Amino acid sequence: MFYIGIDLGTSSVKLLLMDSHGKIENIVTKEYELFFPHPGWSEQRPEDWYTQTMAGLKELTKDIDKSLVKGISFGGQMHGLVILDKDDKVIRPAILWNDSRTVKENDYLNNEIGQDKLAAYTANISFTGFTAPKILWVKNNEPENFARICKIMLPKDYIAYKLSGAFCTDVSDASGMLIFDVKNRKWSKEMLDICSITEDKLPKIYESYEKVGTLLPEIASELGFPTDCIVAAGAGDNAAAAVGTGTVGNGSCNISLGTSGTVFISSEQFGDTDNHAMHSFCHADGHYHLMGCMLSAASCNKWWMDEIIGTTDYAGEQAKIGALGENHVFYLPYLMGERSPHNDPFARGTFIGMTMDTTRSDMTQAVLEGVAFALRDSIEIARSLGIDIKRSKISGGGAKSPLWKKIIANVLNMKIDVLESEQGPSMGGAMLAAVAAGEYASVEEIAAKVVKVVDTVEPDADITAKYEARYQQFKQIYPALRDVYKVIQ
Repeated sequence: MFYIGIDLGTSSVKLLLMDSHGKIENIVTKEYELFFPHPGWSEQRPEDWYTQTMAGLKELTKDIDKSLVKGISFGGQMHGLVILDKDDKVIRPAILWNDSRTVKENDYLNNEIGQDKLAAYTANISFTGFTAPKILWVKNNEPENFARICKIMLPKDYIAYKLSGAFCTDVSDASGMLIFDVKNRKWSKEMLDICSITEDKLPKIYESYEKVGTLLPEIASELGFPTDCIVAAGAGDNAAAAVGTGTVGNGSCNISLGTSGTVFISSEQFGDTDNHAMHSFCHADGHYHLMGCMLSAASCNKWWMDEIIGTTDYAGEQAKIGALGENHVFYLPYLMGERSPHNDPFARGTFIGMTMDTTRSDMTQAVLEGVAFALRDSIEIARSLGIDIKRSKISGGGAKSPLWKKIIANVLNMKIDVLESEQGPSMGGAMLAAVAAGEYASVEEIAAKVVKVVDTVEPDADITAKYEARYQQFKQIYPALRDVYKVIQ
């Protein structure tokens, strides 16, 4: 049997074909446009997601016996607002996770409703990228569109709806909407009232590994798949990536270096941070997790390479970097504002410490180190809660860089486990589909059998000591610039 994982990302959809034993048979990527209609805004057309997903599914399976495709599931960019009218037409372009237009609504939720109430209702406070402030933004700025809303969806759930007809979401993705009671795994009536929406406009909630339906007959016919091909709920991209890296069960950690960056800590028990600097969400394995999320991670390196120094030779640029822990240049990776731990939509990318002898390599190194330092910010919060993290798996596009992995291991002073497969959410989606189809009894079972660690990057005591001193300096820069960022908008 074959299982398909669909990773609906910010720049492309990545589709992965896996057999019953976890072997990857094929991978296809299809790109689509990202729109920035105003500074700080970020939008996409859901119709483009569907068109490219269908094209990807056909290409992915063109050389196999399609009758053996048993299940499909998802990982997807979180927090995006997709709204449909009574005729199931998309009302406006989706407002994405990295959109920061909702400053006013975010302030209203955190300051007027109050962070304590939000945390009591949802286990989290508001961030500009979350879905609830987006709903309020549409209400406040596009009342005619707000009045037309009949269905509210997250990005991956739009694809699930188009494929199966099931109006659904899963607990991990719903956790990032700020209208979901994470601890009790249900919609929050209080938050629905605050957002002026009713529960009938929201999807049915499933565990990530649960079947939501099967392919619609017309979809199955177009793809050549069996009509009983299962569609499973799937998960938000970070939870799906965690499944794909085997970060399930109690106390395991995964660092994701994708467009955004995350520190993901799995837990069997519900937990929360006192200052809400990390997110407390439901996990795709049926339990919970803590997550620190930075809005710009590998995208910082892509921006620096592609837009600023104008090269696609990432490895060549990194090969010029010399001693670690001795760079005099710092970089704050806040190109799109920041979430964990600062929750500051006004923060911006910043270089500091340049002198006349600063080189191009110093600047490149600073970008890699700045992302690592920002990841450590979240690790420090977890450690302050008594969570002793000694090692982590790593995934995402940035994880392909040996140098970046070495920097992270030393900045965080922990062992970094490298996986045989670094396919992230698409692999997690395929694994969830296999569980939903009954191929495996649980997420933990398939993770134990499929995920393999092939290498471990060990921290070096001398380099770690140098980075410790540099991190203590890095921590002082953002507080010193926080008020400046607000002035320079």
